Amino acid sequence: MKPEQLPLVNSVSAPAIHPDGSRAVVSVSRPDFDGDAYVGQLWRVPLDTTKHPRRITRGFHDTAPAFSPDGLVLAFLRREPDGKPQLFVVESAGGEPQRITDVHSGVESFTWAPDSHRVVYTARVPEAGRYGTVDGVTSGREDARLIRAKQYRLNGIGYLADHRKHLFLVEVPELGGEPAVQPTGRAARELAPGTFTGVPHSKQLTFGDADHDSPCFSAHGESIYFVASLHEGRDDDLVRSIYRLNAAGGEPDPVLPADGTRRTVTAIKPSLNGQWIFFTAQDLGETGLDFVARNSVLYVMPTDGGEARALTDTEYLDVSGPLEQGGAESVLVLNTALGSVELLRVPADGPIEPLVHGARVVLGATMAANGEIALTFTDASTAGDVASLERDELRLLTDFSAELRNNSRLSEPLEVEATSADGYPVQGWVVLPDGPGPHPVLLNIHGGPFAQYTGAFFDEAQVYAAAGYAVAMCNPRGSAGYGQTHGRAIRAHMGSLDMQDVLAFVDAATKEFPALDAERLGIMGGSYGGYLTAWTIAHDHRFKGAIVERGFLDPVSFTGSADIGWYFSQEYLGTSEEQLIAQSPMAVVGNVRTPVMVIHSENDLRCPLEQGQRYFAKLQAQGVDTELLVFPGEDHELSRSGTPHHRRQRFDHILAWWARYLPTPKNRPSPESDPDRHTASDR
Repeated sequence: MKPEQLPLVNSVSAPAIHPDGSRAVVSVSRPDFDGDAYVGQLWRVPLDTTKHPRRITRGFHDTAPAFSPDGLVLAFLRREPDGKPQLFVVESAGGEPQRITDVHSGVESFTWAPDSHRVVYTARVPEAGRYGTVDGVTSGREDARLIRAKQYRLNGIGYLADHRKHLFLVEVPELGGEPAVQPTGRAARELAPGTFTGVPHSKQLTFGDADHDSPCFSAHGESIYFVASLHEGRDDDLVRSIYRLNAAGGEPDPVLPADGTRRTVTAIKPSLNGQWIFFTAQDLGETGLDFVARNSVLYVMPTDGGEARALTDTEYLDVSGPLEQGGAESVLVLNTALGSVELLRVPADGPIEPLVHGARVVLGATMAANGEIALTFTDASTAGDVASLERDELRLLTDFSAELRNNSRLSEPLEVEATSADGYPVQGWVVLPDGPGPHPVLLNIHGGPFAQYTGAFFDEAQVYAAAGYAVAMCNPRGSAGYGQTHGRAIRAHMGSLDMQDVLAFVDAATKEFPALDAERLGIMGGSYGGYLTAWTIAHDHRFKGAIVERGFLDPVSFTGSADIGWYFSQEYLGTSEEQLIAQSPMAVVGNVRTPVMVIHSENDLRCPLEQGQRYFAKLQAQGVDTELLVFPGEDHELSRSGTPHHRRQRFDHILAWWARYLPTPKNRPSPESDPDRHTASDR
């Protein structure tokens, strides 16, 4: 795969399955270079394999499909090129979609009521005079912000207190009726300017200085459950709890487990019979801040609160949502495990049922009333496809990656097991390029650190393999999917066991595959991966080059500049300045001799630009060959969801860097990658 083939990578949403189990609907999105944006539409996927999938909408970017419980209406989000996502509905049998919201900041998520006539959705409510709510008042002319809270910014969102996320309720109109007509002339005399939108009125249900997330209706539709931090002292911890609100409005009430454990709730789902609330949460310890490598656990408790029972093992299972109904008293959940993501059905009282496992990553699943299950997944051969589940066997229903495979060779990741210096097992994958070798090796380190590499399709590994590089990627201690003990092993010891593990893995990979050149190694990573890359090259000088991207590089300044800085460094590294410095790449940057490209985004609030700038300046001052590549308008998610132009440009710069220090027959230096080349903008 080459960078210019990014538009062939189709991302597929979690499926919406029709209540009768006959079909599913998914959103299929892709990068588009011409529009420098992500475009996509909805596809109908029959569960009958004799019928073919087909596109059913023609919007610029249509996402998040969801059938009404009675199956008559399909709702989804649509974003126009210069607009925000709005909620649309269309008859499930077909027709013209009708917009039912006109939200300044756009709709973020929504869910149907059991009666199929109402929808609750979330949207940010901007403070008057900010975010374009007043003509002529641009961001640079807004009033000053007076900040007292610890949690006041979030990567990808910006400031929080002046546009909080709230819940809204909208009645879904009868489809096929007369469209609303803009009043003019005499009819418009008493109509206030700007009050006609042509959409139903939405009622705001929540207020105040807190974000409200994950809404869902009770089994009978009279109440709405949601997740928020509304407790006293919420600025000093990470606790998020479940609240209940009358669907007609009013003050929310907490729905709390009886054990008093401090948790952050991530997803909720009432049971179909109305007796239980399922929820996923991470325990946060006595301080309410100990988030480090905490597995997410599925709990169940009575609808009105009370005893919360853990349904999944805290140490070895790490489940995630959104939760979906799996029967009258069960839910479908995803589980991160050993470099894969499994699908499980978990009842309120009974054994866990594994539904999908193996070398794949399940992206989402839903179940129809008749028991049919549709799911989306990715594996080594697809960036995303839809399947149904029949007697524990997957039936593939789509092939959205066919064009990608037909136009590029996808290299299958090969699983490798290594043994670290202390005898600890380390799992990972190697992606090999074509040809007999010897191939230079790029050691890739993932972010997190409580995250994982899998054997599924990964655009970065495919691009580097196509350019002639073997790509080594593993899940060292600190990673997710191997138990909490594995994840928490590096707490207060970052740069120790994790560095030991990744170096043992690259050693094992070069021994297992004779085509790999152990003398020609590169190292690269982003976020925590940028941290471990910078730390490793200060202690091990075998690498010909390095790329440090959006790195966590100076824990001391990170504490005062990052959106999560007020708690991240102290929880992972320790509370004293001595501990921070002892695990800081900036403190050992003087030992670096490896050439380094530093990549960062201007709007990165997770690992702010100053982290990369100061690291680059230190390298320059000591004569290390280094470059700083800065992307305007992007944040911490550049490599995953940045604009298509910037994502392609990032790949081009990365390949040019490796062409200089690890050239291959397919990736040789060119005048554009000459380190002595200067342009007017450089002078």
